[in-house]
Amino acid sequence: QVQLVESGGGSDQAGGSRRLSCAASGAAVTEICMGWFRRTPFEEREAVATTNKYGDSYYAGNVEGRFTISKDNAKNTLYLQMNSLKPEDTGMYYCAAAVSWGGHCYELQQASDFKYWGQGSQVTVSS
Repeated sequence: QVQLVESGGGSDQAGGSRRLSCAASGAAVTEICMGWFRRTPFEEREAVATTNKYGDSYYAGNVEGRFTISKDNAKNTLYLQMNSLKPEDTGMYYCAAAVSWGGHCYELQQASDFKYWGQGSQVTVSS
């Protein structure tokens, strides 16, 4: 059983930066596929970023170049660094983990591919 606990949500002005954290237990972040998703008024679970056991990263087109997904192996924690925030980035952000692929994922994965989810962390960006 994998448990994911998120933190770091809050309110920002457009152009600002924020980092979300997702502390994992029950599996090593270095060995599994993990991702970030967000719920917006337009999409229930929009895929934002995916990373695999090798640290390869895949992003949605509307965040590429602004967001960075990364892992801290010592803390067993996944991060999402968000820069140049826009009002359309507003949403509830979720981290997710998939343990059945052995960490082998090589594209932006969709919500249905992940079994374990965090509780969500709200990010609000004002113009």
